[in-house]
Amino acid sequence: MIAVVDYGAGNLFSVANALEYLSIPYGITQNPAELEQADGILLPGVGAFPHAMQMLGEKGLVQPIRRLAKEKPFLGICLGMQVLFEEGEEIQPTQGLGLLPGRVVKLDAPGLAVPHMGWNRLELRRECPLTQDLPPDPYVYFVHSFRAAPQPEHLVAWADYGGPVPALVWDKAYCYGAQFHPEKSGKTGLAILRRFASLCKQ
Repeated sequence: MIAVVDYGAGNLFSVANALEYLSIPYGITQNPAELEQADGILLPGVGAFPHAMQMLGEKGLVQPIRRLAKEKPFLGICLGMQVLFEEGEEIQPTQGLGLLPGRVVKLDAPGLAVPHMGWNRLELRRECPLTQDLPPDPYVYFVHSFRAAPQPEHLVAWADYGGPVPALVWDKAYCYGAQFHPEKSGKTGLAILRRFASLCKQ
């Protein structure tokens, strides 16, 4: 069973619909004990970095997530990916979960609209367990105004939006982050969610 974390900033229904479509068992929870029992954890998110960290803190989820993301498959989506990093600059400097080194900064796309909303092609930098079954010419759907600035060794894929935008990151162990929305990204997104579910069964 995959635990989908409900912390007041999640795009829960779209994620739940995608998991149901794939017949992947899941539960929506904000209970740390249920995260402990889950085979994997999915952290969705839409909104602002400081609010997300505030809500995670108020629900007592920060320390459990920091530990469990090193013990079982963990996937952060959109804002859920951004809070994996050490710090975000949205609204005010805010400490993140610190699972990946780096900061989350304002998206700089000269001549293009911000927020970045729409479909972009994934450009793979390296293979990882989530990318093994991607269809040819993989396109995914983005909605964001800030972007991560990861270390090169953690970058799996990027998209071109006025320059390279980190799209998929991995700590080379259990923790993954997708700036795009797999649950809204057609065949490519469903393939990624299916692969994540398969990792949770191992």
